Amino acid sequence: MNVFLWVVQGLLAVAFLAAGAGKLSQPKERLQPRMPYVEDFSQQQIRGIGALEVLGALGLVLPWATGIAPVLTPIAAAGLGIMMIVAAQVHRRRKENFAVNLVLLAMAVVIVVGRI
Repeated sequence: MNVFLWVVQGLLAVAFLAAGAGKLSQPKERLQPRMPYVEDFSQQQIRGIGALEVLGALGLVLPWATGIAPVLTPIAAAGLGIMMIVAAQVHRRRKENFAVNLVLLAMAVVIVVGRI
């Protein structure tokens, strides 16, 4: 079970690290072709979302790997899960596909349940 959880944690961390880094490093205009929902948010909000995604990705791996405050890993997964619920609502409101949000939410739930 531990190996399975590490695989899920790693995949989820990579997904959120990549998404967050893109939001932190690119201006809103460059993100728009790939992420049309960014038109609903300011540049600062997009950067804030990106920062939360990067921090969440680090929180999925570092606490459990180092043994320093491992309780932060399921907390980070829960926070990312909440972000995916909100993101799915944004996409649903815009009549966009939100299946990826639901898959990422399911992965986060597996980590929360497995690591508590």
